[in-house]
Amino acid sequence: MSVRRLYVEKRQGFDIPAQKLFADLKELFAIEGIEQVRVIRRYDIEGLTDEEYTQTKPVVFYEPPVDVIYEEELPDFANARVFAIEALPGQFDQTADSAAQCVQLVTQKERPVIRSARVIVLVGEIDDETFAKIKNYCINAVETREASFEKPETLAMTMEEPADVKILTGFISMSDSQLMDLRNEMGLAMSDEDLKFCQEYFAKEENRDPSITEIRVIDTYWSDHCRHTTFTTAIDNVSIEEGKYKDTIKNAYELYLNDREVLGRTHKDVTLMDIAVMGMRKLREEGKLQDLDVSEEINACSIVVKANIDGKQEDWLVMFKNETHNHPTEIEPFGGAATCLGGAIRDPLSGRSYVYQAMRVTGSADPRRSLEETIKGKLPQRKITRGAAHGYSSYGNQIGLATGQVHEIYHEGYAAKRLEIGAVVAAAPKENVLRFEPQPGDVVILVGGRTGRDGIGGATGSSKEHTLESLTQCGAEVQKGNPPTERKLQRLFRNPEVSRLIKRCNDFGAGGVAVAIGELTDGLVIELDKVKKKYDGLDGTELAISESQERMAVVVDAKDADKFIAESAKENLEATLVATVTKEPRLVMNWRGNDIVSIKRSFLQTNGVKQHTDAVVKMPEGETYFEQAKQVEGSVKDAWLNTLKDLNVCSQKGLSEQFDSTIGANTVLMPFGGKRQMTPAEGMVATLPLLEGSTNTATAMTFGFNPYLMSWSSFHGAVYSIVEAITKIVAIGGDYAKVRLTLQEYFESLGKDSEK
Repeated sequence: MSVRRLYVEKRQGFDIPAQKLFADLKELFAIEGIEQVRVIRRYDIEGLTDEEYTQTKPVVFYEPPVDVIYEEELPDFANARVFAIEALPGQFDQTADSAAQCVQLVTQKERPVIRSARVIVLVGEIDDETFAKIKNYCINAVETREASFEKPETLAMTMEEPADVKILTGFISMSDSQLMDLRNEMGLAMSDEDLKFCQEYFAKEENRDPSITEIRVIDTYWSDHCRHTTFTTAIDNVSIEEGKYKDTIKNAYELYLNDREVLGRTHKDVTLMDIAVMGMRKLREEGKLQDLDVSEEINACSIVVKANIDGKQEDWLVMFKNETHNHPTEIEPFGGAATCLGGAIRDPLSGRSYVYQAMRVTGSADPRRSLEETIKGKLPQRKITRGAAHGYSSYGNQIGLATGQVHEIYHEGYAAKRLEIGAVVAAAPKENVLRFEPQPGDVVILVGGRTGRDGIGGATGSSKEHTLESLTQCGAEVQKGNPPTERKLQRLFRNPEVSRLIKRCNDFGAGGVAVAIGELTDGLVIELDKVKKKYDGLDGTELAISESQERMAVVVDAKDADKFIAESAKENLEATLVATVTKEPRLVMNWRGNDIVSIKRSFLQTNGVKQHTDAVVKMPEGETYFEQAKQVEGSVKDAWLNTLKDLNVCSQKGLSEQFDSTIGANTVLMPFGGKRQMTPAEGMVATLPLLEGSTNTATAMTFGFNPYLMSWSSFHGAVYSIVEAITKIVAIGGDYAKVRLTLQEYFESLGKDSEK
């Protein structure tokens, strides 16, 4: 069956993406001669008979009422310039993948091979220089390339058989300068001291040279992304600059040192991480954090709440997780922001909880900046901001996740590095989340998406210092999200019969198989040949560290493996037994019958050479924000107009409306309220997501406040709105009038005593 080519274009009036691109190009390039922009989706299809093609064409590829199609060839466009864009080879193309799945659903036969591209038609008088600039703006070299218009004879990817994993011959006898050259050549994130430490381990403990895979795996394990080495760096000396707040800072630090002594932690290093969590440790020691859920399996911050369901009190776990994807979103806005949300979802999901609320807080420079103002080596601010919003909303809307709070901060400091934060809330009945220590003989099952080259080196890439060339060199490091697959995982893990089979689970975020499976327990033998691939040609190292999305590694008892795999199949998820738990504390990875990784767990857990530093606490310069006198220059009218010019004062309703805030029927506080539904909410509220079959609304509520929006006075208003919503919408087990009276007394007390 030959390759068929199909072009699909939205009819005039429905061509919203084309209209938006036209407006963008007119504004950015000030092109007088451009008259129209047309955007056409191209599909190359292989593996369908004539009958199957005719059957699926109007069902899968286009909608006759709103689409126009051209088969095999595009018509001649008068006075126009045309180019096409396609995903880089090996990158996940969700459009093509979704089309192939839909075709398979219709035909009930083998899935065809489909490739997609986007054709841009620029109608009007456009010179060569402007045409080149437009192509450069539309094509992000990190993820896409210009596509040829020549139709291929076959869509099969011809991949060379990968060579065996190389041994770094002579590594254990290399000089320091040779090690430094090797580190630079391989682009490792680890320091020279770490690489020297590796050399000593293989020379003394293993008495052999390592494989390339072993060095890559160690580099991934010890990356700042996976091990937070910045926050665990030992602080040897702390000095505080002279100034107004020195005594306050000194007292706070001495309180931390005293708590360390009281809790018997003086043998531990002083680190940023230790400082951050010491308050919680002390509160827990005092018995004030009884609702904290504590376990060795740390998937997300977790607390225990009471829920009144069907007239019965149940213990539920509520999990919170936030994810930052600043660097990936900077270089690939759509994919970076999409996997920011995907990554935030995966952590509590691996804790067998159902993710049902999200918050997005971002930071951007002025997206109205001209192209000439773009920092060298970076994408235009408009492309980053719009692409990121599209990526995050696309992922959340597809997976079915209500995004209750969306806010973007505009500041010129974000021109150098964008801020992309995704935060989620998840919940599950506590009885469905069982946690056990893996035992020798247990098996590890990989469930979900297949492995490709997307995301290789993401953990180490985000841990390195970046240069002007990063934009064009980091394409493989950006993960590609697949929300429909993660939605299937949500459904699978929400099944109590499945979740109770799982002893321990880890998501495939940074580090791929090496970290996701490698962290499950001390002793493991991983069979890389059993890892399902998106395409042939991947070598052992790529299989070990690929960060392809939407995969989970679960530990189950060997006798439960078949049942878990069968339940996964019901959700149309591939599940494969890929590893076995062993007694010896060693991480072993086998490929083509050879152990390409065999490292002692004790060495991996050192996290490399301990880093040491001294800390200096700087005093704030000048007056604080609260001490600054508010001087109004000119008339009140001028001050009013100047305030309205600030992007941070503008309404963000257009941004928020790209996100579904109500899906799942758990949302209590809508994103906008007030008489005209224009007042932004300063927090988000939702009820717990009940399992199928429950008839009553859960009384437990979850809250999320946006600290970037929240002032002290508005906090009171948000609390009032939230409690009002609780008392009106759910029966909280108490007298409504008493709750209102208590609330009223609380606010009255605040008015009497301002310090409260």
